[in-house]
Amino acid sequence: MELLGPIVNGIGIIIGTLFGLFFSRIPERFKETIMSGIGLTVIIIGLSMGLASDRIIVILLSLLTGAVIGELFDLDEKLNRLGAYIEAKFNKDGKNESKISEGFVTASLIFVIGALAVVGALDSGLRGDHEILYTKALIDGFVALVLTTTLGIGVIFSAVPVVLYEGGIALFATQIDKFIPEDLLELFIEDMTATGGLLIVAIGLNLLKITQIRVANLLPSLLTVGIVLYVYIQIESML
Repeated sequence: MELLGPIVNGIGIIIGTLFGLFFSRIPERFKETIMSGIGLTVIIIGLSMGLASDRIIVILLSLLTGAVIGELFDLDEKLNRLGAYIEAKFNKDGKNESKISEGFVTASLIFVIGALAVVGALDSGLRGDHEILYTKALIDGFVALVLTTTLGIGVIFSAVPVVLYEGGIALFATQIDKFIPEDLLELFIEDMTATGGLLIVAIGLNLLKITQIRVANLLPSLLTVGIVLYVYIQIESML
């Protein structure tokens, strides 16, 4: 079953969020310090991923083309609008300040961007091996727990885009080996990991409130990296 891994990953996020709700009633200053720690950790993770490839020109062009596409469709605004819609549905009385939208958007970006999501989903689709996504479910569950202590119940809704994203890749992977050579696929994973790492660094900087980067508008770079890499390889073979 190709979708077993993605589904388990989603369940892990839900369980982590539910556990996190028990620790949400901590003083605000504790939450601020915890969020700073999360931001710093996310940056370290992103930097380590960013070193996965030495093809800097591919990463740069992927980010540039992805940014153009993302800004044209304004994905960041659409994602935030979806978060606001969810928040309106679950905070109808408006008595308390809610972070449902922020929790949904932040958690979705953290859980979707990254090598484990893609590699794990590919393994689920190509080989029926869900071990990577099982491991990711444990990691995401813990991260969801920590995020929930500061961002609240909104984190739980990130399970939906995670399952859809990983499930889509897993289903696509059942056919991918028919038209993409294995060596090219390995290079794509390397460059996609490095590109995703930079996006994760951006998320960390946003969590620390150092920047306000529209990370969602950079998400298309995870797709354009495949096109840029292919063109790069073709040009390199002609030189």
